[in-house]
Amino acid sequence: MLANDGLINAGLWIFYILLIASIATAVVFPLIHAAKTPGTFKKSLVGIGALVVLFGISYALSGSSVTAKQMAMGVDESGSKLIGAGLTMFYLALFGSIIGIVYSEISKALK
Repeated sequence: MLANDGLINAGLWIFYILLIASIATAVVFPLIHAAKTPGTFKKSLVGIGALVVLFGISYALSGSSVTAKQMAMGVDESGSKLIGAGLTMFYLALFGSIIGIVYSEISKALK
């Protein structure tokens, strides 16, 4: 046993309290702001809805095949499908953002 076990435990409890307080703050204050300005809240819901639709498309496109290496790691068909959906969603979002950036720069240059 270390001589500073009491200090380590106290430090961990302080960390947990601060973590919970920061998570609560990160969730509550944006909700308060959204309640004051409902227009921005609607825009946020549209963005979240677009991400849900993008995940649905990605999930539909992903395969559920499992290799021997994945089976050894404990991945089943549903896990493989979720992993594939996550990767597909990442690639679609990446390419979409690149296309958006290129379009934005070209439209600014032509103005």
